[in-house]
Amino acid sequence: MKTSSFLQYMSMILLACILFPACKNSKKEPAAPKKDTLIVPVKRTEKTDDKPRPPIINIIDTLAPRRIVIFAKDSAKTYERIGMKLGKVYGTKLAESLKKNKLKMTGAPLAWYKTTKAPYYFEAGIQVDKKPAKAVNSVQVREMPAGNVVVAHFYGPYDMMSQGYDAIREWMKVNKKSPAGAPYEIYITDPIGKDGKPIDPYKVLTDIVFPVK
Repeated sequence: MKTSSFLQYMSMILLACILFPACKNSKKEPAAPKKDTLIVPVKRTEKTDDKPRPPIINIIDTLAPRRIVIFAKDSAKTYERIGMKLGKVYGTKLAESLKKNKLKMTGAPLAWYKTTKAPYYFEAGIQVDKKPAKAVNSVQVREMPAGNVVVAHFYGPYDMMSQGYDAIREWMKVNKKSPAGAPYEIYITDPIGKDGKPIDPYKVLTDIVFPVK
């Protein structure tokens, strides 16, 4: 991801307060072999009677690649402050670690959410090419091994993300899959277009990832 695109991405987060799962053009993830695909039958419909269009959710059972992630923990007292806090983590702490250690981003930004009610605790991370040699205050490193995951390719507004989580949990229940770690989100598509304006949220892709066994 180029620096300018990354900063635009962070600005969008700060402006809209949109990155929250339950109530991060970026580089696409490396291709992984697909085992089984389920397309949730959600129709694209225009907004009528004040009802928003439903998100598009495609669920796959696949393999996640090994990742090295630098991340920082933070919290927000209210839902409205989450976007501001995420923007600060990505744009200051993690950006400083990238620069200080001459790291290269190898994929789109990630986030883990620890709570669904105030106060909100989360971890914001960036995928990098190697472990940082120089420490930056409060920035940690996480090595994520390759493994089985169920992924919901989610197209839609961020405030509808909970529908993606519900769809994955239902799929896991039907297919007898058990969780093997905390779920996380990968923000594949930059919500800001080349013209600097927000793009159609139904064209913005977020991957909701559940490690499974």
